[in-house]
Order: sequence, then C-alpha cells, then structure tokens
Amino acid sequence: MMRSKLLPGGAIVATALAATAVPAVAEIDEVRWAVPISFASTLTALGDTLPWVAERLAEVSDGKIQFEVVEPGAMIPALAVFESAATGQIEAGYSWMGYERGQVPASALFGATPFGLEPHGYVAWMYQGGGNELLRETFEPFGVYPILCGTIPPEAAGWFTFPIENVDQLAGLKFRAAGIGGEIMKELGMSVTVLPGGELYQALETGVLDATEFSLPTVDEQLGFFQVAKFYHMPGWHQPSTSQFLYVNADVWSGLSPQTQSVIETTCMAGTLYAMARGEALQGPVLSSFEEKGVTAQQLPEGVLQAFRDATEVVMDRESAADPQFAKVYTAMKEFQASMQPWHELGYLPRDWTWDDESSQ
Repeated sequence: MMRSKLLPGGAIVATALAATAVPAVAEIDEVRWAVPISFASTLTALGDTLPWVAERLAEVSDGKIQFEVVEPGAMIPALAVFESAATGQIEAGYSWMGYERGQVPASALFGATPFGLEPHGYVAWMYQGGGNELLRETFEPFGVYPILCGTIPPEAAGWFTFPIENVDQLAGLKFRAAGIGGEIMKELGMSVTVLPGGELYQALETGVLDATEFSLPTVDEQLGFFQVAKFYHMPGWHQPSTSQFLYVNADVWSGLSPQTQSVIETTCMAGTLYAMARGEALQGPVLSSFEEKGVTAQQLPEGVLQAFRDATEVVMDRESAADPQFAKVYTAMKEFQASMQPWHELGYLPRDWTWDDESSQ
C-alpha cells in the first residue's frame, strides 16, 4: 500500500486548499433590501411570488441575501416601482412591467403583449430567443436592471355587468385596463382608465366603472368582483401571459459581486417557474366555483375577438412608428412567435380535440 507523506509546510498547504474549497456562498454579499411590491402578497398566484423568492434567496445564500417584502403603498405608491428604482429611492422593487410605458414604451411588451406569446413561449423567448438581451438594452438608459421574476397564465378579458355579444356594446364602456391592451380598447371606443386592484370593487359597485379586467380567477375571486358583476368573459387576449420583474437600481446592481448577481437571477428564474406552475394549477377549481356564485363564465364572441385583433394591428403599427425600440422588440417577439407556430400546430394536440371513446368500444 502506498502512503502519502506530509511535506514540510504541509499543514499550511492543506489549509490553503481547504479555503479554496469553501462554497461560493462565502463570497456572496450581505444584501439587506426593502423591496416594495405592486400587488398585495395575499393575492394568490399574483402577489405571492416575490415572498417565495425572498425565502429561497435567504436559504440558498445562508441568510446573506435578505429581501424585506413591503406591501403596496406602505413605502411608495403601488405603481411607482420603476421610477423609485430608477432614481435610487429604493434599491429594488417588484412589479408588473408596463406601468412605466409613458417613459419606456417598449416596457409594456415585456409585461404582456396582446395576442402575443403564452407563458411557455414567452419564457422561451426571454431565456433562449434574445428577449433578455433586448430587455437589458431597453432599460439601460434609465438606470434600471430588470430581472424576469414571475410569469402567470392568461388573465380574463374582464368582468361585466351584462354579457358582451357584439362590438357595438364596447363603445363608451367605462373600463379599467393597463398597458397596450388599454390602448387597443380605446381604439374601439372604450373609455379606459388605470386603477390599482384595491380600488376596483368600489369603482364597479358605484358605477365609476362599467367593467374591469385585473388578473387570474384566483385573484379576481379574492377581490370579490363576482359580487358586483356576473359576466366573466375570456380569453385574456390582451395578456396571454403576464410577467412581473424585479427592478434593481443599476448602480446598486453593478456594486454586487458576480456570485451575488447570479444567485439573485437564478432564484428569480426559479420564481418564474414557480409562478407559472402555481398560476396554472389553481385556476380550474376557482373558475368552476364561479357558477355556484351566479356567475356566467364564457368566451368572447368570435366577432369581438376579431375586432380586438384588427385594432391591435392599428395600435402596434402606431406605437412602432413612434418609438424605434418598441418596433425592435415587437418585431423580434413576433418573429419568434411565428418561428414557433409550426411546432405548436404539429407537436401539440389541438385544443379542440377530444377523445371519442365510444369509437374504441
């Protein structure tokens, strides 16, 4: 049997080798950020993603990275995450991307693109199709480093006090919507405003709004919309996927070590998967429960969907002509969506396909 010998200074060498074997977590920065969010953490499958991410970050960093999740309005206005991160008022915040479209027109495309990519296609574009690179490019001039940190399934088209049967009913309709979807609705004569989720129930109840969209069935149920509007229309053509981001002040981000940055970005990637899975898993039972509450859930008529699609073309052409970065991002996204189409048409079962089990008997 061969025996190794301890050379002079061997103890020192062994100590040095042991030091290099310490996990990378030892090089992670101490991070203590108060992170305001735009949606209450109690909103299932919408507001509870960042709290989950915060817990995972603390675990994987051995407590070195601590996010204190701050509820909407407690630190900054609910919809002011972008501005607050850009100016350095906060180190980071978490929000749906698109509320800042007045300053960053292309931002709304990353938050939700009407008739655009669904969740699995969207994350494919972001992580494998160049979306992340365009995201960084879009926000770099504003001093913000955004990180995709949550994507959920399609939202509903909205809650209405009467069923939508034709396009003529949309003219003058007082409706709450955000992002590009709201611009498309205006194109069809709807009167659109943006209100935080916490104000929508009263706005519906008092007639300030005729109808509203907000989020997934799990979220809409918690906000009680079924009590004041009995017609729930789908699909969420305006937001086939809805994505939230961790907005980090660019100077703060550049001051972090590469290891710290990697831990945060990788955990946000896990948060995106968590949000997708949670959002998909919970909607069916809640949607079914609406019938017991006297709600009629149904798809929008084909003619209405076609009208929204026609208006989408008009608005997207106008937005693209007004902002080169918007045009660049939208073109890239649509090209990726088109490249996926043959695979989706042939590789997946048609959505209207059902098994005729009687034919097998």
